Amino acid sequence: MQRDSARTATSEAATSDKKVRPARAQFGSSEVPASRATQDRIDIPEFAPNLEPEGDFSPDRFLDRELSWLSFNARVLELAEDPDLHLLERVSFLSIFASNLDEFFMVRVAGLKRRIATGLAVPSPAGLSPVQVLEQIGDEAHRLQQRHARVYAEQIRPALAYEHIHLMHWDELDSQAKDQLSAMFAEKVFPILTPLAVDPAHPFPYISGLSLNLAVVVRNPISDKELFARLKVPDQLPRLISVDGPRAGSVPGRVARFIALEEVIAVHLDQLFAGMEVLEHHTFRVTRNEDLEVEEDDAENLLQALEKELLRRRFGPPVRLEVTNDINPNIRALLIRELGVEESEVYSVPAPLDLRGLSVIAGIDRADLHYPKHVPHTSRHLNESETSKAANVFAAMRRRDILLHHPYDSFSTSVQAFLEQAASDPKVQAIKQTLYRTSGDSPIVDALIDAAEAGKQVLALVEIKARFDEQANISWARKLEQAGVHVVYGIVGLKTHCKLSLVVRQEVDGLRRYCHIGTGNYHPRTARYYEDLGLLTANEQVGEDLSRLFNQLSGYAPKSTFKRLLVAPRSVRSGLIDRIETEIRNARAGLTARVQIKVNSMVDEAIIDSLYRASQAGVPVDIIVRGICSLRPGVPGLSENITVRSVLGRFLEHSRVFAFANAGDPVVYIGSADMMHRNLDRRVEALVQLTSGDDTTYVMDLLRRYMDPGTASWHLDNQAVWTRHHVAEDGQELEDIQSWLLNSRSRQRSAGLR
Repeated sequence: MQRDSARTATSEAATSDKKVRPARAQFGSSEVPASRATQDRIDIPEFAPNLEPEGDFSPDRFLDRELSWLSFNARVLELAEDPDLHLLERVSFLSIFASNLDEFFMVRVAGLKRRIATGLAVPSPAGLSPVQVLEQIGDEAHRLQQRHARVYAEQIRPALAYEHIHLMHWDELDSQAKDQLSAMFAEKVFPILTPLAVDPAHPFPYISGLSLNLAVVVRNPISDKELFARLKVPDQLPRLISVDGPRAGSVPGRVARFIALEEVIAVHLDQLFAGMEVLEHHTFRVTRNEDLEVEEDDAENLLQALEKELLRRRFGPPVRLEVTNDINPNIRALLIRELGVEESEVYSVPAPLDLRGLSVIAGIDRADLHYPKHVPHTSRHLNESETSKAANVFAAMRRRDILLHHPYDSFSTSVQAFLEQAASDPKVQAIKQTLYRTSGDSPIVDALIDAAEAGKQVLALVEIKARFDEQANISWARKLEQAGVHVVYGIVGLKTHCKLSLVVRQEVDGLRRYCHIGTGNYHPRTARYYEDLGLLTANEQVGEDLSRLFNQLSGYAPKSTFKRLLVAPRSVRSGLIDRIETEIRNARAGLTARVQIKVNSMVDEAIIDSLYRASQAGVPVDIIVRGICSLRPGVPGLSENITVRSVLGRFLEHSRVFAFANAGDPVVYIGSADMMHRNLDRRVEALVQLTSGDDTTYVMDLLRRYMDPGTASWHLDNQAVWTRHHVAEDGQELEDIQSWLLNSRSRQRSAGLR
């Protein structure tokens, strides 16, 4: 639901002689690659999802993925509507809903419209034509945006006012506040505003995606002619301006007033159009297609091609126009005509537009209006037998595998400490690392730079196609190369999404490999509020597997095989289906059988059909899914043994877990892969099997608690309806699993346990 992007400017000279080219040679050719970062396409067998499986499967067994995503965002909105949640957390969920919907239109709706326009769109697995999907998206998105606006106006704004946090209009302010804001406008806003006229000499201006704009109508008093102008609300300034100073909202009982930047601009329009009469103004906003299309096989230089595409992204076609309810119909018609949008793509809602700006309010430091503060602790296994302040991570890993559960376990004293110690340890010979997303002040990147500067062999696989983090990752790649890190950009045609670290250390008995495999990004900030699992291990088999996988990613090793890993695009889908088939055989033989899966998205038809077969064989199937679910549970004869739950809350549920009863000897995998085509066919993903009995038991118990009837969650029925269950029949609140984990971890630490 949330994404932090690193934004660090670095010199482009660092990669001037290090071109990243997709290789033109096929495997076995003697042609020399163009550069050390050149990658060949991995030899992947073509895979067609099993849409017509054997057995009596109904053609309507799948739910539409786009409509399911909108249902997910509706669940986010339900949290904003919940009066029992802390008020500023509700404000945050209102902002997150808006940000989520923006991204949905920029990517999913834009992609669907592009496929329709080019004639490439095909019916969805749910049986809907592309036009039907687009129509249903429009209907539901209109309803959700209206509901979103009502929640703000009828619930959130009054509740904030009760707490003395006021979202003001200009005419509600006293003269002193108006004078103060006018001075601020003159000093900080007026100099950066650029009104753009529209007349025969000035064509309708380009409207950038997600920008907030004022449509202004003025009259020339000499000619009595009415004219139109567009004024962009600068996005480098806070959307909501504090009238009473930055600390006012942090003091309970003290009045804190905020006003939207566009209102301050609007009352000063006469200064921008001197000599003209300002007749009216209206706010509007455009969402554009911002998905990237890079033909990697034809791109002579992937970095340069991607940077060119990032520039093109700004000029993508519009997919949504938002206007306020009170807009002049003539101005509305002008915007529709000039932007080239359809009437169905116009979203009329009450002002203010773009409630992402509420993040300013959500960030007010009022402890009484937020979740109780959480300070993650170091895993006990990293502190065993240690007297120093900082645990020796390598010594702890030699003793046992260490399963981490973030944010309940500290990221900084585990994964970050692992890499920082590797960078400074003179016995470490090499570090290999994948980076999909990281932060602007990343200690992970700093550790890799320190290691390279200390003379260690450092390989960083930077995924420069990570959506909406492309520019940041390009900057990091160049900064790393400047420091002497070997930077590669993955395999042509595939995104590298796996979360891997490999450290090679010289020890008395020879080289030893230390590994981390996780479900989340190496991102210190998101690690504070993303729920993720990670494994620190010195296991020899895992080390061998990671060495093979990194060789495959940085060189030429397309036929690598693995012992403890399932790796997409070769073996994640097939490996999981094999496990599900084993559960089916066990159930038919009267042995213990169960499948439990926790993911962000469940879309892949072949995986879903295998789960349907398991249900038909009597295997209980538990699915915990945060976002999209195309599986239809509870259908007699098809999926009556499948239960689907969703958990949303304080932390973003992000871990991916796959657990199998396996006739009483449970098998558990954790890793980076969701059950989507892009993850299983177009990304490098890795799942690792846990071998510690304690770790397996912990994860199995965790999954059972997620599914427990006493745990608050959303339940999916066979009609695609999600229903929130958070209050028991006796009126008592059901247990919030995230709060339970926080409290339970505190109790365990107090008792000296895990």
